[in-house]
Amino acid sequence: MGDDRVKNEAMEIMGLFQLLPRLVVFDLDYTLWPFYCECRSKREMPKLYPQAKGILSAFKDKGVDIAIASRSPTPDIANTFLEKLGIKSWFVAQEIFSSWTHKTDHFQRINRRTSIPYNEMLFFDDEDRNIDAVSKMGVTSILVGNGVNLGALRQGLSEFSKNHSSSVKSKQGKEKSSKKSSSSETEDQ
Repeated sequence: MGDDRVKNEAMEIMGLFQLLPRLVVFDLDYTLWPFYCECRSKREMPKLYPQAKGILSAFKDKGVDIAIASRSPTPDIANTFLEKLGIKSWFVAQEIFSSWTHKTDHFQRINRRTSIPYNEMLFFDDEDRNIDAVSKMGVTSILVGNGVNLGALRQGLSEFSKNHSSSVKSKQGKEKSSKKSSSSETEDQ
């Protein structure tokens, strides 16, 4: 399936949801491309997973910011590959550095740079430990098995929608209970 067909299908999927994330964050290795960059040379021409570029392009066209969170020990190679693929400028934040923190540092930096709350982010990664740690920060996080694809996109937007509607309901519940407590305090006086 070509990039334009994937992009069009991704746009259709996005159209099914009333609310989209403000920021979608992608891992690189085995999420956007099928290799570890530290095992590659800058001289090579990298390839993305077949549906990755169309999905990235659809988010761009929908006005949804995209970012990178990668624990690659070779950010120079990763950046070279992003430039060669012609997508480096698409990302509002690129946190590419080796870390033992399961990407929590990456997300703190992305949050500081973009001012987007964690609960308004969607994250795709191929490692359980990153998904678990980042989910605890309030980010909707999706484990990809064979790179980001339209199935993962649909799952991610569905989970984001569920998480966001449940957080709005819990916020409304807290507001109602605080109004009740303040109105009962007024009645007691």
